[in-house]
Amino acid sequence: MEFENIGLAVIGAGRWGMNHVKSAYKLLNSNLKFVCDFSESAREKVSKVSPLIPFSTDLEDVLIDSTINAVIIATPAETHFEVAKKCLEAGKNVLVEKPITLYTEEAAKLIEIAEVQNKKLMVGHILLYHPAIIKIKELIDNGKIGKLQYIYSNRLNLGAIRSEENILWSFAPHDISIIQYIAGCNPIEVFSKGSAYVQNNIEDTTITYLKYPNNVNAHIFVSWLHPFKEQRLVITGSNGMLVFEDSLKNEKLKFFEKGFRNIDGIVSKFEQDYEVVPFSEKQPLEEEQSHFFNCILKNKQPLTDGLHALEVLNILEQATAKLKNGCITED
Repeated sequence: MEFENIGLAVIGAGRWGMNHVKSAYKLLNSNLKFVCDFSESAREKVSKVSPLIPFSTDLEDVLIDSTINAVIIATPAETHFEVAKKCLEAGKNVLVEKPITLYTEEAAKLIEIAEVQNKKLMVGHILLYHPAIIKIKELIDNGKIGKLQYIYSNRLNLGAIRSEENILWSFAPHDISIIQYIAGCNPIEVFSKGSAYVQNNIEDTTITYLKYPNNVNAHIFVSWLHPFKEQRLVITGSNGMLVFEDSLKNEKLKFFEKGFRNIDGIVSKFEQDYEVVPFSEKQPLEEEQSHFFNCILKNKQPLTDGLHALEVLNILEQATAKLKNGCITED
């Protein structure tokens, strides 16, 4: 088996945690050593994946098991720091779901512990393992769209309302991680505005602006008060535009050879029909988990390592600070 030297525990068997369980069992089979959830009610869900998967409600069972060298943490965000800290200190490599923690100070502490323990620390920014995003990065690096100019992302839906986090923290980490990946540097300015309607002081819709060096700009529009699902990423360059719409069934990634050129002071528009860009149909969650396991086995730095997670968290904190100064709340 490719990952025969991996012994994995999944901690947290909620909706997304169960996706990790199913994917990990497919990749590892009996090397999925444990699923741990603090609620006994999760035992039945896990047994439906396989009755052979050991289950426990006690984290200590994972920490003391010497056959486990990797953990995936999919518990509520407010528990990420304490659970990840205990796992790292117990000598486990850690993949923790986004956001890595709720505070930059805690994320920095996890990075420090991982370095001292010589263990891998990775965050679950799953879209960086999506074949379409990987293809987009490849096209940009190869000069397909010319000079990068502007990025915008819409992530909209009539989604499940969350009481523990607002729409910015629930949806935007995906988009921030993608934009960081594409831009290759940190923004020099962050601004955000939002509105709360369903619950006081929990924003249901936000627009966040990111200004990067070299006149590269981006905005992120996220909302769970939207009549239909839309996941659209647009990257504009001097020679054309890439559009990725993951909510479509077909033709998800397109290249548009259109824009404006300035020749000898005269601005003119150019416009051609779009071309569909093919990409692999590999499953992002399996790719993310495989990347984690390979980083452990081959001693490689994860693409979405602790420092990447800290950058995203820092942007979220900056956006939140601006957001709280200008939030509109329904009385």
